[in-house]
Amino acid sequence: MGQSLNFNRALVEKYDRPGPRYTSYPTAPQFHQAFAVDDYQHAAQASNQVPAPKPLSLYIHIPFCKSLCYYCACNKIITQKTHRAVEYLTYLKREIAMQAELFASTRKLTQLHLGGGTPTYLTGAQLADLMDSLHQAFDMDDSDDHEFSIEVDPRTIDTEQIHNLRQLGFNRLSFGVQDFDADVQAAVNRVQSEEQVYALVAAAREAQFKSVSVDLIYGLPLQTVASFDTTLSKIIALRPDRIAAYSYAHLPELVRAQRLIRREDMPPPERKLELLELTIERLTAAGYVYIGMDHFALPDDELALARANGTLQRNFQGYSTHADCDLIGLGVSSIGKVGDSYSQSVKELSQYYARLDQGLLPVHRGYRLSADDLLRREVISDLMCHGRVDFAKIEANHGIRFVEYFAESLAKLDEQVADGLVEIHADALLLLPQGHLMMRSVAMAFDAYLGGEQKGRFSRTV
Repeated sequence: MGQSLNFNRALVEKYDRPGPRYTSYPTAPQFHQAFAVDDYQHAAQASNQVPAPKPLSLYIHIPFCKSLCYYCACNKIITQKTHRAVEYLTYLKREIAMQAELFASTRKLTQLHLGGGTPTYLTGAQLADLMDSLHQAFDMDDSDDHEFSIEVDPRTIDTEQIHNLRQLGFNRLSFGVQDFDADVQAAVNRVQSEEQVYALVAAAREAQFKSVSVDLIYGLPLQTVASFDTTLSKIIALRPDRIAAYSYAHLPELVRAQRLIRREDMPPPERKLELLELTIERLTAAGYVYIGMDHFALPDDELALARANGTLQRNFQGYSTHADCDLIGLGVSSIGKVGDSYSQSVKELSQYYARLDQGLLPVHRGYRLSADDLLRREVISDLMCHGRVDFAKIEANHGIRFVEYFAESLAKLDEQVADGLVEIHADALLLLPQGHLMMRSVAMAFDAYLGGEQKGRFSRTV
């Protein structure tokens, strides 16, 4: 993938249309309830029997939050009743043991991610108990080469707890900042001081975390170019290893919490593009490398190095540096990827408890990939991670003639070719510098499910 990134306002506006984020292919709207627990169990057993079983990765969903952030569309439970976490952990540990029985004990667990909700809703003792359960159930990679990450709400943790997380084995942190402006914070009900964030990042560096990431959101109510420029200046001074700058999708008809945001406070559509352009200009000028989608990293960060050497990966948590793993989803609403299948757990806590009480895994729906799905997934992944698709590699892996098999897809890219987003050569498809921001629209040409048959709402692609 080329090192330069061009922002062309007219082209960004033209290609800013709804589309998948491609953390999976096929995407979640294709998951169905005909995929049941026995399908998942068969996929797990088959994954043990391949000649070289993949390492294991875990995603654990902690759904609880103490307060409601109005912008948030995640699956969460707002409660001050901390005893609910005690009950949840009891069931989560039961699921951990059930899941571990499906996978060969010799398979190393090299990746772990705690998301939410608010993972740091759990106390230090509860997190230690959870990690102990994981060590008992799985062959955890205890070297610091593993990728163990946790999402942190700065309002729920102190500097001592940051050190405790490092001692538990976590070596990557992601801080939710969103915006430092006081008016914006009040408008979305997420008030936190920059002093809190600065102190926690300093503690993370002192504890020698391998990577510290900060999440920002542009397009929030009351944001202006000037106010967000101030936030960016503060973030750049903080110098996190990675920055994720997400576009806010305001869908109050689908997300109840967003109805609490005053309509008159929402910025006009054109401001989001101004904020995106500002973010790209400020971060790249400050030395950050554009990884793809919404992600930036310092040049010596593992993500930037993986992008440069062609080893970048993509999964449900976004970009990753580790080799492809079988991903086990744990907890309510979690998503997994085992073998040639996807699976998702039930979304309601009562259903999650009921399934486990019956001795059943909480698998609610899923999908088994066809040969065509596997082929298209590799094409889309190469495009999203490397900015190019080498036809010979795809042909060798799948026994096809690329230009024949994908004749219709390549024809759909005529407009992007004419606009200078992508080049199609005899041996490869190549994203051009001004096409990197529109990579999702290019990937959509290879998606067999878009159109009338595709269900669900997607965020806009820029």
